Amino acid sequence: MTALAYERPETMSEIRTAAGPENGTGNGPDLDEVVWQAWKAVELPEGYRAEIIEGAIEVSPTGRLSHTRIANRLRNALVRFLGEGEYSAYQDAHVIFRRKGWIPDVLVAPEDLEPYADEDGLGVDAAAVRLVVEVVSPGKRHEDRDRVRKRREYARAGIPVYVIIDDYDAQGTVTVLTEPRPDKADWLGVVRVPYGTDVDIPKGPATGFVIGESITGPKRA
Repeated sequence: MTALAYERPETMSEIRTAAGPENGTGNGPDLDEVVWQAWKAVELPEGYRAEIIEGAIEVSPTGRLSHTRIANRLRNALVRFLGEGEYSAYQDAHVIFRRKGWIPDVLVAPEDLEPYADEDGLGVDAAAVRLVVEVVSPGKRHEDRDRVRKRREYARAGIPVYVIIDDYDAQGTVTVLTEPRPDKADWLGVVRVPYGTDVDIPKGPATGFVIGESITGPKRA
């Protein structure tokens, strides 16, 4: 599966220089705003999605069958675990943070999302999101997106828990990241286990939820 990255053109740096806040005018378009408006205007064929990741609009196809199966198992299990409480599990929802938009494979946020919608009504504000999960797709760009770029972005947003389910790391691993450091774009808490080993969510509304074979499949030889 191929992802397309629409980088901000180099010539756009002139916009910030000529009309940005640093020269005292404060009237020119900010580059993040330019990318944000472009992202909102993107029209994609069915089966594709667009995100803003570290200043670039990245377009990627929806996941393979194995990817969909894991994400669906996880979301269904979280819905059962959370029950009829204040929080619920979602798929295919935008998380919005400072003119950036991400689509985690699964997220946990309040059952009533209306008070936490962004100003454009495109998604839920990152401040309300308690857990995000990405199921890694094959290919270096996809792998780097979830393991590196989104790892930094979710930390910058201060989302409390980030889970990476990775078919392509050794024989399959689950990584649970906690204690985000927004200023460092990194995490203090890191737990990484192979498929076949249970790992639980240590904080937030999903505290005690176990990710194991019922979601990832069995330990691999």
